Amino acid sequence: MSEEKNIVKSEPGAPERLSKRAVVMPSVDIFENKDEVLVVADVPGADPAGLNVHFDKDQLFIEAVVKPVIEEQKPLFREFSAIDYRRVFELSPGIDVTAIKAELKNGVLAVHLPKSAAIKPRKIQIATE
Repeated sequence: MSEEKNIVKSEPGAPERLSKRAVVMPSVDIFENKDEVLVVADVPGADPAGLNVHFDKDQLFIEAVVKPVIEEQKPLFREFSAIDYRRVFELSPGIDVTAIKAELKNGVLAVHLPKSAAIKPRKIQIATE
C-alpha cells in the first residue's frame, strides 16, 4: 500500500474508503416540532455540486466533498486542507421519506424530515351520550 493513501473507515457496515483526504462528521443540531424533524449540519466549504443527501434503508446519509480553495498552485505554507464530510442517521419509521427536502446556505445544510400523518399529534374527540 502506498504511504500517501490512508484507509478511512466509515460507519459500521459501510464499505471502506481509500482516500488521501480526511473524512469528518459534521456538527449537527436536531430540532423537532409537531410537523417535522429538522437536521442542521455545518458543512463549511461545501457547495451543492459536492453535496449528497440521500435516504436508504431507514438511514439518512449526509456526504460532502469540499474542493481545495486553489487547486492549480502548490502552497508555500498550509494550515487548511480540504476535507470530506460524512454523517449517517437512523430514521424512525414515522418520517415521510417522499417529502424530505434539503437546503444549503452559507455552509449550513438544513434537512427537513416531515413526519407522516400517522405519527403527528392529534386531538381525539370524546363522544358523549
